[in-house]
Amino acid sequence: MKTIMAKKEDVQRRWFVIDAEGRNLGRLASRVATLLRGKHKPIFTPHVDTGDHVVVVNADKVQLTGKKLKKKIYYHHSGYPGGLKAVKAEELLAKKPGDLVRKAVKGMLPKSILGKGMIRRLKIYCGAEHPHTAQGPEALKI
Repeated sequence: MKTIMAKKEDVQRRWFVIDAEGRNLGRLASRVATLLRGKHKPIFTPHVDTGDHVVVVNADKVQLTGKKLKKKIYYHHSGYPGGLKAVKAEELLAKKPGDLVRKAVKGMLPKSILGKGMIRRLKIYCGAEHPHTAQGPEALKI
């Protein structure tokens, strides 16, 4: 038997819809990262982007376990001296719940050009509606 190396032209991309209501953030993010990376496919090749498109709905209803909602802090820097900014997970969930899910998924993807292409195929919506019905997405239970 020979090992098959996938090519960019051979990849068949599918669309999946995941409902985040009542789901733990980390478990949801790891499943989404697996789908975006393409590790669920038999043609997975580490140096080729073989992943699918993922639509996450109800991102504002995602849960964090324990005291993470109050204690988890996300940092970013403005680039200026003294420009370190900090936002608690509770504030981020209230203001931009999509960013909370995006940061969790992005941390689980490769830190390369491939990872940047994968995160572009992630669509996150706060409500139950999304505009991607024309692509025929499959509902995925986690």
